[in-house]
Amino acid sequence: MCGIVGYVGRRQVAEVLLESLRCLEYRGYDSAGMAVINSKGVEVHKRVGKLNALADAIKRHPIIGHVGVGHTRWATHGEPTELNAHPHTDCTGDLAIVHNGIIENYAELKERLVGRGHTFKSQTDTEVIAHLIEERLKRHPMGEAFRLALKELRGSYAVCLLSAHEPRRLFGARSGSPLIVGVGKGEAFFASDVPAVLARTRRVLYLNDEEVVVLSAEGPKVMTLEGQAVTRRPSTVNWNIAAARKGGFAHFMLKEIHEQPRTVEQTLFNRLSVERRQIAFDRHTQTFLNRLSVQEKLVIIACGTAYHAGLVGQYMLEEFARLPVDVDLASEFRYRGPMLDKHTTVLAITQSGETADTLAGIRLAKEQGAKVLAICNVVGSSIAREADAVLYTHAGPEIAVASTKAYTAQLTALALLTLYLAKRRRGVGPARWRELVEELARLPQIIEQTLRIEPAVKLVAEQYASPRNFYFLGRRYNFPSALEGALKLKEVCPLIHAEGYAAGEMKHGPISLIHNGWPIVFVATHSPVYDKIISNIEEVRARKGECVVIASDGDARIKRYADSLLTVPQTSEFLSPIVVAIPLQLFAYYVAGANGCDIDQPPNLAKSVTVE
Repeated sequence: MCGIVGYVGRRQVAEVLLESLRCLEYRGYDSAGMAVINSKGVEVHKRVGKLNALADAIKRHPIIGHVGVGHTRWATHGEPTELNAHPHTDCTGDLAIVHNGIIENYAELKERLVGRGHTFKSQTDTEVIAHLIEERLKRHPMGEAFRLALKELRGSYAVCLLSAHEPRRLFGARSGSPLIVGVGKGEAFFASDVPAVLARTRRVLYLNDEEVVVLSAEGPKVMTLEGQAVTRRPSTVNWNIAAARKGGFAHFMLKEIHEQPRTVEQTLFNRLSVERRQIAFDRHTQTFLNRLSVQEKLVIIACGTAYHAGLVGQYMLEEFARLPVDVDLASEFRYRGPMLDKHTTVLAITQSGETADTLAGIRLAKEQGAKVLAICNVVGSSIAREADAVLYTHAGPEIAVASTKAYTAQLTALALLTLYLAKRRRGVGPARWRELVEELARLPQIIEQTLRIEPAVKLVAEQYASPRNFYFLGRRYNFPSALEGALKLKEVCPLIHAEGYAAGEMKHGPISLIHNGWPIVFVATHSPVYDKIISNIEEVRARKGECVVIASDGDARIKRYADSLLTVPQTSEFLSPIVVAIPLQLFAYYVAGANGCDIDQPPNLAKSVTVE
């Protein structure tokens, strides 16, 4: 969850660390800090709140040095206070460490260290690591002390260590939490995520679990936790720094909403050929898909927005590919005792490729002999590396905490996967298959057209910005759309409570809460259950709820049922969740804006959930 950076080179380190941390603040913004080696030894500055508080402090009291580590925190152990902010030091003040993850055995380690005379200043689990290294340094050199201390930890970590004993080097390691190395000319970086280094280099080394790095300006030396050397070449990232900046938009969320025609186009690129009537993936992924058995069962695991994409995928794959599909919240998947075998494919959907619960789920799947396919946005991420095959979404960096373009890219990848398997398994006739492929090819233009309703969405959002409770309702393919619409509003506007339901479930309890003026957002685009959802709208109107309806262009009938109407281009039900996502995202954005919310960095949330 937290953002970690480290730098070794010729530049003034404070400037580099602040610049890198700004690219990672979406990972946590409860507090921020940095530690730098200079003539004073290890100099530490920390502040509660967002990164600007730290930047202002350093502007008033500049830090000089060329080697340092920085951190932006999402609090787990201990409240957001200056004492609990990272970096944390040992008793001597010669070691400073930043950490992302959770050390599960920190309490017993702390008790042992206190018994040996160590004094702790914070409530965090992280501080234990600094004192463990200090203890090991009594008998071992720095690199070995670092490795031996890490071997005592139980849980997850990405750590960067700075030491006055090694003023030209940093030490880093990961196990269960992401850490990358950026390799520049005469300089090198640690970071939790790629955007932090893009301003300086596009050459990135992705670390595996239980790997340790000694980092100098000349580059990284990688070894296992046991001390065995690891040889791996850096990859070249195909993003640029412009992709991680706002580009004139008021917020990253709005920028990323408007990027969706392009990100969907990139996800389709080189995979869909209408002329050849063909869908193709890279050779490895295609071979994987072609080997799925007739008895194959698919289990989709994901969290949050990606879980909603998985629910849509269940409708797609069962209807057209004729595959039996289960969908699980990754955070529950391991704990229900799933029965998997060689005829099961676990499909993991993730934006970051580092989601802790999803990563644990695919490891369980492999232990039970199941195959793993991933839909992922980040090349080289943990899930992408551990899966048997990957469908990359090519959405580029998503900075806003609330996912928008990653969601529609995931749905596009699921549509491609569905149509590929539908053709192989003869789940749909040739004529219908061609219709769907042709419509999928037009999807970027359809989304571009949908974005034109933004002014209308803004007006409706401002009209309903005051109510403090919302329902979002849909059926079939757009039941997950209702869940996603409610989640978006809750994420970016924490002043408002919103719930998504299958519209047919209203009469089984939730309808009892509806009273005069309660706003209900219906997704009522054309579908086989269109008449059913009209009946659900009537039920709400009978209880004086106010209906905001998202419907298909040209639907004359719906007007008499809607208090506020938003229309989107008419598509097949198969692709409608991608199209209706646009007004749902814009609605959440403008309601949040009308309430003065911090849209890109809502309280208590972080972008990449790397702890369980």
